[in-house]
Amino acid sequence: MTHTSPVDSYHVINLAQKFGLFSEQWKPKVVAQMNDYQFKIARLEGDFIWHTHFDTDEAFLVLEGELRIDFRDGSVLLRQGELYVVPKGVEHKPYAAREVKLMLIEPHGTLNTGEQTGERTAQNDLWI
Repeated sequence: MTHTSPVDSYHVINLAQKFGLFSEQWKPKVVAQMNDYQFKIARLEGDFIWHTHFDTDEAFLVLEGELRIDFRDGSVLLRQGELYVVPKGVEHKPYAAREVKLMLIEPHGTLNTGEQTGERTAQNDLWI
């Protein structure tokens, strides 16, 4: 009798190694997918644009540095190891005074600029 594993390969993802593969900011890179959700890493610094994701929540997990997420009526400050979920439909604008490394967790196909497109819109589904 042959035993087959449901796991094709045991592959650990080293986030430090993945961050070493790119230096550009505001361009999320996919490192893993679970069902329809993607785990993306990004480097951010400075101001982003106001935007909304009407169909999905968006999770920010700070891995290194500090990130402020502004809302029209307030803001949250995330430090290393902290997680915040922006509810769907809530307009927000990330900001980092110095470079921050973070992980975004969101459904496959979610654009970094939400419903808007422009010079800050990153290529979607870019794996590293």
